[in-house]
Formats: sequence, C-alpha cells, structure tokens
Amino acid sequence: MGVPNIQGIGTAVPKYALQQGEIKNFIAVLFQDHVDHLDRLLPVFENCCIETRHLSRPLDWYKTTHSFAEANTIFEEVALDLAEEAALQAMEMGKVEVEDVGMIIFLSSTGITTPTLDAKLMQRLGLSPHTKRLPIWGLGCGGGVAGLARAAELAPSLSGKSVLLVTVELCSLTFQQNDYSKSNLVGTSLFADGAAAVLLNTKGDGPEIHGSYSTLFSNSAHVMGWDLVDTGFKVRFSRDIPSIVRQYLPQILRNACLTWGILEEKICHYIMHPGGAKVLSAYRDSLGLCEEDLTHAYEILRCYGNMSSASVLFVLAKYLKDTTPKGAYGLMLALGPGFSAEQVLIKW
Repeated sequence: MGVPNIQGIGTAVPKYALQQGEIKNFIAVLFQDHVDHLDRLLPVFENCCIETRHLSRPLDWYKTTHSFAEANTIFEEVALDLAEEAALQAMEMGKVEVEDVGMIIFLSSTGITTPTLDAKLMQRLGLSPHTKRLPIWGLGCGGGVAGLARAAELAPSLSGKSVLLVTVELCSLTFQQNDYSKSNLVGTSLFADGAAAVLLNTKGDGPEIHGSYSTLFSNSAHVMGWDLVDTGFKVRFSRDIPSIVRQYLPQILRNACLTWGILEEKICHYIMHPGGAKVLSAYRDSLGLCEEDLTHAYEILRCYGNMSSASVLFVLAKYLKDTTPKGAYGLMLALGPGFSAEQVLIKW
C-alpha cells in the first residue's frame, strides 16, 4: 500500500473583495457610540498585516441584525458554490474523474445544514451515489490540518479511489452586529470567507502525508470557540493564544517528531495556519524561525485574512506552487477550539 499523497488542491473565495481600510471605517461608524476609547482599539486593523478580505455579502448587509436562520440560509447557498469551485479545481489539477472519488470529507464551523452540504456537493459534482461521506463540524481553525490528517488515514481503505477533502468557512456570516465586545472587534479585523479542497490517494507521486499529531489542552475551552446566541454564533477567543503558543508549541512539536521518528532539524518547510500577525510571530519566536520560513502564511493572511479551517490549505496550495519537490519534510500546523493543536508531517 502506497503512502497517501496529494493529487490536487483548489481554492475559492466569494466575489465581494474588500480592503482592510473599508472594513475599519465601517466598524468605526458602527461601534462609535457604544465603545469607550474606540480610537485606541481601531489600530488592530492596521496591525494584523491584512490588506484584502473576501466576504459573502456586500458591506451594507452587515449594518443590520440578521437572524440565525437568514444567515444560515445564505451560508448554505454560498458555501455550496464555493465548495464546488474548489473541488473542481482540485479534480482538474489532479486529473481525477468523478468515478475515481471514493469518499468525501466535508468540514465547516460557520454554518449548519442537514443533510450536510457534502450530500448536495456530491450531486453537483456528479459523484457516485455510493461515495462514502464524512461530515465534520466544529474544528474551527484547526480543521484544515485535522481534516487532511483524517483523509490521509482513510485513503488506504478506498481500494485505489481518492478521498476528497473540502473545507468551507463563511466567518463573516457569524458577525454579531450588536456585540460591542473587544473579542468581536478583534474578530472583525481578522476573519474572512473562503473554501479549499484537497484530493488524496495512495497512488501517484504527489506530496506525501507521513503522519499527524493531535494535542488537546486541558481545561481550555474558554480559549477559543462559539457561544450560541439567538442571532447565531458569537465569537469566543482569548488574548492569551500567542503566549500559549510560545509556552507549549516547542514541546508538542518535539513530541510529534518523536512519534514520527524524525529529528526536528529534518523539517525544512513550515505550512502554518495564519491565525493572525501575533500568532505568526509566536510561531516564529517559539520555533526559532525566520520570517522567510513563514512567507506563504504571511502572504495568505495579507491577501485573504483568516478563513478559519480553509486558510492553511490556501497556504499549502501556495507552498506547493512555489516549491520545487526535493524530498524534504514540511510541518503543517493549525490551532483550534478545544483548545487544540493539529500537526501533519508532509514530504515534498
């Protein structure tokens, strides 16, 4: 049985592209009568290294409160279109026909549907009605790496067929117009919408997945997640995330390398989820990296913002496009609710 490898990868974003300054001005007007010393908080928009983000709706839509039902209906419509676009890109890149796909894994944390969107996506793509389905919900920013790990584990069971991993996050639809907390303001400076798809198989000579490592931090649910309110998902995340990274990441990487049976020095490339400028700085400081090691992560953050689980797969796509295969190891890393860390060892 061959090593699971990546056949193709695709990405997609909604059509509404906004400059960071536009969103800052929008929030300044929206929050001005409700937040003391707002001028001291607004520089977060400049400090997070983002220039452009894509949203599912034009900016005016976010001026008013919307019900969870309305936002979720939009999620279903937009997410399905983006999932299809990303999946078709991945299939074209990998020269994979519909009859060659044996499983679809669908990840999201920003909308809920039953049946899950993978059922509709299967029909959009023309996949066999006997295609195995695995929807996964709630992994947040960690979902891209965790999903890739699960896809690699399941690929050998598909008798030569491919597994299609699709992740879609429409973070903007969770915006709480009446939430004037600092968490909501910071979240509004970071999060955006996007989708990514990856095809894996045990045949071929694409980038290889050689292992994964998951870590759940005890008693840490308060660090990151959603609070469910009448109007949908209210963001919850702690300002302590960069300090948690600095404190714990070196040891969990050492543990992962012991599990994989490689020396940490063998890792030449770093494909990191761009959770924000402070998180990327914490990655760099804790692992002794230079800024060039995180070039792709910074570029995706600058051009797209934080698209939750999809972001790290955008980084992966950029890395694979720009990097000549030399048989070197790379680390994929993302942090998510739980609080948790997900790692994958890739060889390219």
